[in-house]
Amino acid sequence: MCGILGLLLAGPNEMASAELLEGVHYLQHRGQDAAGIVTCGPRGRLYQCKGNGMARDVFTQSRMAGLVGNMGVAHLRYPTAGSASNSEAQPFYVNSPYGLVLSHNGNLVNAHTLREYLDQVVHRHLNTDSDSETLLNVFASELQKSDKSRINDEDLFTALAGTCNQCRGAYACTGMVAGYGLIGFRDAYGIRPLVLGSRTREDGQKDYMLSSESIALEAMGFREWRDIKPGEAVIIPKATMTPVFRQIVPAKAYAPDIFEYVYFARPDSVIDGISVYRSRLAMGDMLAKKIEHVFGGPEKTKQEIDVVIPVPDTARAAALQTANSLGIPYREGFVKNRYVGRTFIMPNQTERRSSVRRKLNAMGLEFEGRNVLLVDDSIVRGTTSREIVQMAREAGAKNVYFASCAPAIRFNHIYGIDLADTKALVAYNRDDESIAEDIGATKVIYQDLEDLIKACSMSTIPEVNEFEIGVFNGQYVTGVENSYLDYLEAIRAHHQRIKEGQTSTHGNGVPAEVDIGLFNSGDYA
Repeated sequence: MCGILGLLLAGPNEMASAELLEGVHYLQHRGQDAAGIVTCGPRGRLYQCKGNGMARDVFTQSRMAGLVGNMGVAHLRYPTAGSASNSEAQPFYVNSPYGLVLSHNGNLVNAHTLREYLDQVVHRHLNTDSDSETLLNVFASELQKSDKSRINDEDLFTALAGTCNQCRGAYACTGMVAGYGLIGFRDAYGIRPLVLGSRTREDGQKDYMLSSESIALEAMGFREWRDIKPGEAVIIPKATMTPVFRQIVPAKAYAPDIFEYVYFARPDSVIDGISVYRSRLAMGDMLAKKIEHVFGGPEKTKQEIDVVIPVPDTARAAALQTANSLGIPYREGFVKNRYVGRTFIMPNQTERRSSVRRKLNAMGLEFEGRNVLLVDDSIVRGTTSREIVQMAREAGAKNVYFASCAPAIRFNHIYGIDLADTKALVAYNRDDESIAEDIGATKVIYQDLEDLIKACSMSTIPEVNEFEIGVFNGQYVTGVENSYLDYLEAIRAHHQRIKEGQTSTHGNGVPAEVDIGLFNSGDYA
């Protein structure tokens, strides 16, 4: 669930780095693990700054001064199963052919077989476990086939089509060809978001920006924008400053990841024609109906619940709407420390647990002697929920009901959100009663999947006809290669052992403990 940006300014002597830095601050919620910017200056020379940490820590004033050029791409990394070190901070770069830079949001479900192909067939070296480096090298090997001293749009589209035909999974990418132009493309299902915006200057020329979310475009004056469609690519050559669009592979569906609307995206973004804020209001309405059903009607619900309190920040819109629909008072019961990152995307369980208390403080006046309904966007591992319920009880709540705007998450997320090993999910092989007992709540109430889909089904784009919902029902829109989930869990275990200094790898970056042959065959559902 990383954040990606690409920018091409009309003024040849302007600095894209300043606006890329501004843009990454609007997308910081999408990744706090690492950040990077690569720009392209005169004569196609590339300049980069990247490292682990928040954007404010990585992009110091002295480092930014060296990022020359009117074109660049940026990346904010969210830690996934395949990321563990500073070397995996993006954007990635390969010098052959032509000088290619890529920022990638998503996950490839056949990355392990692609690594074997790159190693044994086309002999391209991979330095990390990252799917993004794999994808870039597949693109590079496809573009190498053009065998030209200079390339054109047609060569790029052909190479991008070859890349998309080989790479299975979820990906939205921004990239550069050194000295040539900006590129962007999206997988055939449209799982990960990508939007292109333009900004008209006083002289009539246009600047162009690609972004994971519309908020970065809107805030920076890129008023005209459109979503890149599933299986579509765009090339913006510096020579013409005119976007060229191409359907490089047939769209297999238009199925954005529903978790974008539940949690990950900013509420002021519009993704694939769907307002994130309006979808969360609708989730609140649907959740209220489910709560009334659980308690046996509106009046009984009011007898059982004294106050509705959101778990800040993502659940606020839905909680307010839930309270309004139930006719029960809404109160802010938790004060948030703005200087602690999003606990959901912190890289390990220990950090998440310790950060909850630093992040939130319960106000006793809103909990003392009351039956409280806490509303959160979702319940994943249960770590955060458990701490929050305990805080509510310590603040004096009589009963603590916990409502989730999303259904129970019982399956792994395979498209770029590293939820947890499946067995670490609190809902894995548990019913609602045992989940409530585990997190210490009086009762747990989950949104129904059908209602969540209905809440998000308000796109202004007619082609949006379904959602990726595999975390809830195990039915992934792309299908899953045999043993892929076992592979993900092996990768996670491998990185844990790296921290403990107990492991080694094969030459292609796959853990030595993992039998490569296990993952080299298998069909997609």
